[in-house]
Amino acid sequence: MAEPYCTDCKRQTEVVMDHASGDTVCLECGLVLEAHTIDEKSEWRTFADDSGDHDPNRVGARTNPLLADAPLTTSISRRPGKGGKGGDDGDLVSSALGRWRNGHDPNRNLVAAFGSIADMAERLGLVGTIKDRACEIFKRVEDRKSSKGKNQTAVFAACLYIACRQEDRPCTFKEICSVAHGVTMKEFGQAKNFIEKQLKIEMGKSLEMGAIHAGDFLRRFCSHLGMNNKEVKAAQEAVQKSEELDIRYKVFGVGETKECLRRCKEHQVQRIPVSVAAAIIYMITQLSDDKKLLRDISLATGVAEGTIRNAYKDLYPHAAKLIPTSYAKEEDLRNLCRL
Repeated sequence: MAEPYCTDCKRQTEVVMDHASGDTVCLECGLVLEAHTIDEKSEWRTFADDSGDHDPNRVGARTNPLLADAPLTTSISRRPGKGGKGGDDGDLVSSALGRWRNGHDPNRNLVAAFGSIADMAERLGLVGTIKDRACEIFKRVEDRKSSKGKNQTAVFAACLYIACRQEDRPCTFKEICSVAHGVTMKEFGQAKNFIEKQLKIEMGKSLEMGAIHAGDFLRRFCSHLGMNNKEVKAAQEAVQKSEELDIRYKVFGVGETKECLRRCKEHQVQRIPVSVAAAIIYMITQLSDDKKLLRDISLATGVAEGTIRNAYKDLYPHAAKLIPTSYAKEEDLRNLCRL
């Protein structure tokens, strides 16, 4: 950076900044070259107390419209007494204020719940819109005061599952339960049904959730297995073909529940979307040089090996219609294993 020009010295000179007054002063003649300068750099002075917190931020978190009086609340930190006259009294007053604030904070439970939901969403790699939708769903349930006595972790997980469905990014039950520590599939299913019932009462109609398709899981599963772009593209085309031809399964707006299986049997439908996705992935990998074991696909998709095997047997007679000709030749399809 070039040195400033001093009009008295008639040349460029060294200057010094007086931070107290904001003046830029020439070191040689003392002329004030610039007055009341505004420093636009970040301020790293800490405004915290003596508790060891050195956060330089002057403001709190962004406004959350789901919290009561969110833009108007003020948090007063507890500042320990420093000894001397009045030190103990200040410490006592601050402690009493902290106890009063914790007992009267209407957002305390919501903030904790939103934090748990955000933690689950982060571990699943979900985008912010899904996390915000899940928080909104929980707030609506919480406002009805109907979730008391329920397993709160299961309720958080169910809110996240419903949010994923509404944002067209469905997750399987096992994926959600993997980040909801201590929650069983049964507890999760009960929480999900409970929330759907509460929202139905609130809205006066059934909760709208997008239908689940095998293609919704495909790219995620392929990524877990380390499949290349050619294999992923072939699997996507095969899934799309299976839906167009309506081969051996039907798409319902329900998850992997007993109700889904019951409806499948009534309609003579044998496979749900996630098992079809797993079976097609297995079929594609058997036609590639990098063959995947059934056990590896089961671990990546969360579908039991037996379920994948049965779905594969259902799809095998239609392999010539499903597999793109650009990926496998007719001779390769004839050599495809039958399981």
